[in-house]
Amino acid sequence: MLLSTDFWVGALIRRAELGGAYATVVRKGDLRAGAVLVKTVNRREGASLLYAEAFRGDGERVWMNPTASHEEPDLDRYIERAVRVDPDLWVVEIDDKEGRHFLTEPVETR
Repeated sequence: MLLSTDFWVGALIRRAELGGAYATVVRKGDLRAGAVLVKTVNRREGASLLYAEAFRGDGERVWMNPTASHEEPDLDRYIERAVRVDPDLWVVEIDDKEGRHFLTEPVETR
């Protein structure tokens, strides 16, 4: 059984804050079952990444990079398009000097 999205997002933000990062909910979606996008920003390095949740055939949650770009404006445009398609979408932004995402599930990168 999966946690409700609002509870899961709260835990992610708490992990980030405990790790010394700043994290915020940029957009709230459906409290129980909204999908989540996580944008990480390392302003010192000028690097950004976007992570989208996906589920494997066995139901395991994994995270992937839905776009190859590392440019923040490109990621923001992707998020805008995704919100138009899925109005229940959550968006969390994590600003960390090391660029960490604080996700505990597997992350598959390109």
